[in-house]
Amino acid sequence: MAQPIELQPQAITVQELAAINSRQVPERYIREGVGDLDASFPVLDVPTIDLQLLASSSSTSGDELDKLRSALSSYGCIQAINHGITSAFLDKLREVARQFFALPSEEKKKYSREIGSIEGYGNDMILSEHQILDWTDRLYLILRPEDKQTLKFWPENPESFRGILNYYSTKLHVILEVLLKAMARSLNLEENQFLQQYGDQATMQARFNFYPICPRPDQVLGVKPHADGSVITMLLQDKEVEGLQVLKDDQWFNVPIIPQALLINVGDQAEIMSNGIFKSPVHRVVTNSERERITLAVFCIPHPDQEIQPVEKLINESHPRLYKKVKDYVSLYFQYYQQGRRPMEAALI
Repeated sequence: MAQPIELQPQAITVQELAAINSRQVPERYIREGVGDLDASFPVLDVPTIDLQLLASSSSTSGDELDKLRSALSSYGCIQAINHGITSAFLDKLREVARQFFALPSEEKKKYSREIGSIEGYGNDMILSEHQILDWTDRLYLILRPEDKQTLKFWPENPESFRGILNYYSTKLHVILEVLLKAMARSLNLEENQFLQQYGDQATMQARFNFYPICPRPDQVLGVKPHADGSVITMLLQDKEVEGLQVLKDDQWFNVPIIPQALLINVGDQAEIMSNGIFKSPVHRVVTNSERERITLAVFCIPHPDQEIQPVEKLINESHPRLYKKVKDYVSLYFQYYQQGRRPMEAALI
């Protein structure tokens, strides 16, 4: 597939659009089949997993491993608690995000992304005239490795933003290692099997998401349906406003908020490594006509040269190999994503 060329980026942010006209939505954001948001969606009973138990060698950790395997096989996501980050710190992180998006437009636009690149402040990369846009503005930053950070995109206002985000990335790196080891152990593999494929040159990428109030939640999505191109994604939800939905058994479910938890889901590359045992969930974000919403997603992504493939021990006669070997999956991912397609199509044998 040829590398797509971005057309002219949007001249105006969604936040500015919402401020200019609080009653109408431009046609480019309207999509069919969002569903009747007046109807109540069922709540997804996302399993809660204690990360301290996963990391321990106690007898109770075996039960938690079984819970983890079951959760990632059937839901593809967990609510992670006892993750080593205090609720007070998570509130600080939410607050600096809120302060950034509350800055005047000209201040935020100092950090605008460049055409053809996702890093920085802005919104959807526009690849076609017919693309339906998401009702969200984003600040996208590379966290790790630290030498790949592009600090010109890192806000200096609020002053504490950079220090808080760097501390958070250090804590998430520890959580990621605990999780990948536990995922391997839950499948009776050596604990480093997934970590080795993930590699030591992997990147951790943060995406702050701002979803302004939207007058037409019945026709507009904050984020279109997709599954993640990562190995693991860790989401800090808005403390009060829901919006994330997961597709399970052909039905959309609301994902509840647990303020002190991190919502962690497996991405496509973990589904490939597990030969389809762990499921990368399709999800979307609905909009809200009364309240804005801010979240922070962190994507854990192998280096583009790292080969990702099903672990050999997970391939047998009753469970044949489902996926090819892939490299630079995320480049493929972004091309498919804006077309509303799943890049897993290209990975299937």
